[in-house]
Amino acid sequence: MKNYAALIAEELGLTEHQVKNTLDLLESGATIPFIARYRKEVTDSLDEVQIAAVRDLYAKWQELDKRRSVILDSIAEQGKLTPELAEKINNALKMSELEDLYLPYRPKRKTRASVAVERGLEPLAKIIMRQGLIDLMSTAAKFVNPEKSVETFEEALAGARDIMAEWVSENVGVRERLRIQFRNYAVISSKVVKNKEEEGEKYAIYFNASEKLAKVPSHRMLAMFRGEEEGFLQLNIAPDEEKALETIKRFYLRGENDCSRQVEYSIEDAYKRLLQPQMETEMRKYYKEKADTEAIKVFVTNLRQLLMAPPMGQKTVLALDPGFRTGCKLVILDKQGKLLHTETIYPHPPHSQYKLASDKLKRLVLQYKVDAIAIGNGTAGRETENFVRHIPFERDVMAVVVNESGASVYSASEVARAEFPDYDVTVRGAVSIGRRLMDPLAELVKIDPKSIGVGQYQHDVNQNRLQSSLQETVESCVNSVGVEVNTASKELLSYVSGLGPSLAKNIVDYRNENGPFKHRSALKLVPRFGAKAFEQAAGFLRIRDAENPLDASAVHPESYGVVNEMARKAHCSVADLMQNADLRKSINLNDFITDKVGLPTLNDIMQELAKPGRDPRQNYEIFEFDKSIQTINDLKEGMVVPGIVTNITNFGCFVDIGVHQDGLVHVSRLANKFVKDPNEVVKLNQKVMVKIIGIEVDRKRITLSMKDV
Repeated sequence: MKNYAALIAEELGLTEHQVKNTLDLLESGATIPFIARYRKEVTDSLDEVQIAAVRDLYAKWQELDKRRSVILDSIAEQGKLTPELAEKINNALKMSELEDLYLPYRPKRKTRASVAVERGLEPLAKIIMRQGLIDLMSTAAKFVNPEKSVETFEEALAGARDIMAEWVSENVGVRERLRIQFRNYAVISSKVVKNKEEEGEKYAIYFNASEKLAKVPSHRMLAMFRGEEEGFLQLNIAPDEEKALETIKRFYLRGENDCSRQVEYSIEDAYKRLLQPQMETEMRKYYKEKADTEAIKVFVTNLRQLLMAPPMGQKTVLALDPGFRTGCKLVILDKQGKLLHTETIYPHPPHSQYKLASDKLKRLVLQYKVDAIAIGNGTAGRETENFVRHIPFERDVMAVVVNESGASVYSASEVARAEFPDYDVTVRGAVSIGRRLMDPLAELVKIDPKSIGVGQYQHDVNQNRLQSSLQETVESCVNSVGVEVNTASKELLSYVSGLGPSLAKNIVDYRNENGPFKHRSALKLVPRFGAKAFEQAAGFLRIRDAENPLDASAVHPESYGVVNEMARKAHCSVADLMQNADLRKSINLNDFITDKVGLPTLNDIMQELAKPGRDPRQNYEIFEFDKSIQTINDLKEGMVVPGIVTNITNFGCFVDIGVHQDGLVHVSRLANKFVKDPNEVVKLNQKVMVKIIGIEVDRKRITLSMKDV
């Protein structure tokens, strides 16, 4: 095992001390949110992204070590492991380097070269490879052996070339030079599969295309790979063949004689038959992983923005899941999101019970003292919004359009069935829409992130990597906000640092049987809630109106003693310290520094005392679409309208302008300056003004611009 802490530190620009301490914490079972929040002194304040990078790089080194061990054992079993080879293998720092060293010793099926070796032609290959001035014909004739199926000197030379071609293809230096050439200069070419032009029309831009491999954006790379996977495209990856061959020839050719020409033939064969296909496979894997990384990054960024969308907070909400023929499913939720009432109204054609539906809404809003009406943005969404906004309610009530992506997935899920076993999917969907308005994070954690619809080529990327990244993003958001332990669902609790589904269920069961938790230490009474789980989770769990006011904050119980000492020195109670800014200003933090508690933790404590349990999410803002447009047919080029960003990709962003079809703002039209990353300009759920610059009604395409708006 090498000093991987030093290698990781060098790659990430950290100190070896930071990396080693972080790895020790991870090894002890600490979670990334816990380390980032409560172990700043140990890591010198590394954030979650840096801690995850340390963990991931260490996992790669571990994987490399496992493979190294397998390779050493395999070569040793063959009796071919020399001290020099072992040293090279032990010093290899890249998987490709390791595999190149192993290639000549890797057990393989019968090859043309191995057949030639069996026929006794390896000595001839060695003679030719030296490229001396010899009588090649007579030398080759000595290896003619009909008993070994070598009938002529031409067959002997052909066998020797096969052996030399394999030597060339397995040469570590050749492979590394060629690998660099492929990465820097290879071109990816795509052609349409014969007779698939019509069926594969959506890939038309790739029917006869080529571009430098290293410059292909991730979304185009994934699109081409998908087109090939679906049988519409043929892809080829290679640099200029003459340049590639010249690279290898410079490595081997040492003259211009008969032997040199045989070596040259072998080089050409090695490249076309062995090296080019192998390098193409390697490049496909390398650039697919690179494209996956970029696509997952986009998905993760979008998901974080969606989960951290501003909550409206505890309001009594009337939620509508709109529909035409089947009507609009209506539910009323109390301030905690509990279902109070449900029924269906039919304000739209073919029923057109406009007045009946209007009177019913007026009555329910008054009866339940509704604060807000949440309207799903799917089918009949704009029509329902228009209907609601024209009702003269007798109390102030706001109408809000809510993105319902994934609500149908939740309504049919096991989680929803367990929560509402006596209601059908339409009721569950309406409940989800209403709760999303109150607290998007608490509701969206119940849905598989892949179903929320904020990704880019999500089905084309490595699903395990995607799932892992999305899971970590949800965990990061949940722990960043904190969770009210007495009202949270088990789904929300399961994302809290150190818990998971099993402990989350135990907490809910204990809460149901024994009533609400009155202090954090009571969590230790929950079955299987041990000391480690308490250490990892307690700081992220909130207890509103607890006996100890610190239980409602992000101050970790392990620091309660520090706060108590602060209060003692200020001659006041902890509650006084939290309520009085002057008392907090009288505290000299240097007086409380110990070998375990430093200024980073003390500063965090002071911030929490000032705003206990503060929510990092922004305040909620009301948004309205342009009332004059309802469908795509109402749009005219040149119109400037309000919209909400619903998805962000590498090539731009999609904006909902309220016509049941999102429009695209291409990256080139996001701003009056060059934009490389759309996330530099827009965020998910951001309210924007856009100009209509293109409308294709038949294809349901809307082209938008944010330039000069």
